[in-house]
Amino acid sequence: MTEPLFVIPLWADLIAVGLGGVQGALFASGFTGQRRLDLLGVTIIGIVVGMGGGLIRDLLLNTTLNTLQNNWYLLTAILAALVGMLLAGLFQRLNRLIIGLDAVVIGLFGAFGTSKALAVGLPLVPAVFVGVCAAVGGGILRDVIMGLPVAIMHVGSLYAVAAGAGCLVLAVAHALGAPLVAAAIVGGSVTTIIRLLAVMFDISLPEQRRLYRRKVAVETAAIPIVKP
Repeated sequence: MTEPLFVIPLWADLIAVGLGGVQGALFASGFTGQRRLDLLGVTIIGIVVGMGGGLIRDLLLNTTLNTLQNNWYLLTAILAALVGMLLAGLFQRLNRLIIGLDAVVIGLFGAFGTSKALAVGLPLVPAVFVGVCAAVGGGILRDVIMGLPVAIMHVGSLYAVAAGAGCLVLAVAHALGAPLVAAAIVGGSVTTIIRLLAVMFDISLPEQRRLYRRKVAVETAAIPIVKP
């Protein structure tokens, strides 16, 4: 079922962009030493995190780039980045704030991406893929620009998995007949909650090396020991 008239409300899209801009600026402001950034650098990271998810979503869907069709997207991202820098100077412990904003941002972009993909007629699985790419796209661009290891590629609290779970819940709920807006709210909430719980309780996927060691241990245990 397609919903070609579906449009992400401007205010909702700007909230996602704004929160992403703040989160990106807070992240970038926390670096010291050779990695510290100046005013322009922090602003760029804020813009990338705030607008990256929407740009990737629209590129994958081959639709008009919403973030470049309205002055308010870039202005909101810039203002949000500046606010993030101010918050960085006011709060001594920013880690919880950054993680909280990060969880909300990936939830919003994941919900918007999946909803728009379903609305233009994509099947369930590709729609979920678009949603996950939109959710984590800003963070990937941020890490690449800053020369950091890409977060979703390494051991750590659930990030892309949280986005995937929320996007899947959204797509399945819509397939079962739930209105797209209601499904988006539920899906975005699921992503945010899973991400926060993963950070709070240090939940992550098994490390590849541990899986390999476990496999070797099992295979070694099966080898008969010949005693002289």
